[in-house]
Amino acid sequence: MKNILVLYYTQSGQLRDILEHLVKDIKNQASIDFVEVEPVTPFPWPWNAYEFFDAMPETVQRIGREIKTLPVSVHQKQYDLVILGYQPWFLNPSQPITGFLHSDEVSILAGKPVITVVGSRNMWLNSQEQIKQDLIKLNATLVGNIVLIDKQPNLISTLTVVRWAFKGQKEASGWLPAAGVQDDDIRATSRFGPVILKHLSANTLQQLQPELLSLGAISLDPGLVLLEQRGIKNFRYWSKFIREKGGPGDPNRKSRVKLFQRLLFVGIFILSPLSSLTAFIKLQLKKKSLLKDVDYFKSVQYEKGRI
Repeated sequence: MKNILVLYYTQSGQLRDILEHLVKDIKNQASIDFVEVEPVTPFPWPWNAYEFFDAMPETVQRIGREIKTLPVSVHQKQYDLVILGYQPWFLNPSQPITGFLHSDEVSILAGKPVITVVGSRNMWLNSQEQIKQDLIKLNATLVGNIVLIDKQPNLISTLTVVRWAFKGQKEASGWLPAAGVQDDDIRATSRFGPVILKHLSANTLQQLQPELLSLGAISLDPGLVLLEQRGIKNFRYWSKFIREKGGPGDPNRKSRVKLFQRLLFVGIFILSPLSSLTAFIKLQLKKKSLLKDVDYFKSVQYEKGRI
């Protein structure tokens, strides 16, 4: 029987739900351990708006939140596969996941095959590229990636995630649908489990990602590649600009955090439609190269400087 470790960090519980459905049909055919990455100082849920935006600079600069030590039993057990579940924050891995990846606890991944499972509103490319780099440093092998996103239109999903993150309300209200990844998509992740176990048992994990893709593991709009490439540049600039005034919670940087908050909402609700239009035009002009980009981001390969 194969040993599988499922590592994850979640605030809302959605990612745990995704991962449980992923292994639902193979849990009696493999030994599966779920281990949550827990920060020493938890982040709030629901968020206070200021604390949420104040977390951006360190998230983008990959300054992780210190995490609790994993159970001793996890380090003592020999795992054949690790499934790493994470959410992007501000187009980067969440601070607790970065904290784990940059801590001594990450030795559990060294030399292991790894499947990443991403639960995201819609943008995850830069986050995955950062994860790829971290895994390479550990001599771990990324063998698969499954991405679940909120399929609502961009502005609608922004409104619902704001309601969820700041008010704790996931359920539909008024004309707004429920927040997060759609329930049908979460339940449907069970289709990937038998495929993963098949390749793990046959020692053919290097052939896993193409089969996962054939089952719809990743859906990627070329236009999102352009929008994320533009967005991550802005986040990198603002993260450095804010950190010039101090670290998390420093009152000296409050005015810059507030300015970033206001500009981000302007960008999403006012400039986003224009950005989408320019991205569409650029897509038509560079369609061939963008389709190559899509193929790359769906793969488990890593090439420096792709985003």
